[in-house]
Amino acid sequence: MSAIENRPRQQPYAIVAGVSMRDLLASCAAAEAVSTPPRLPDPGTGGEAVERDRPRAA
Repeated sequence: MSAIENRPRQQPYAIVAGVSMRDLLASCAAAEAVSTPPRLPDPGTGGEAVERDRPRAA
């Protein structure tokens, strides 16, 4: 075998062991969900609606 045949072939791109796109997107969605504060309740949907919908005791 000649020295040329013995040389390993170079890859056209770098082989990188990393994170899959699905895992990357899931981690971004989880980080956004954790870092976003909870929404304030809409005006008019507070405890008044709950009290109004309950049947009254006689």
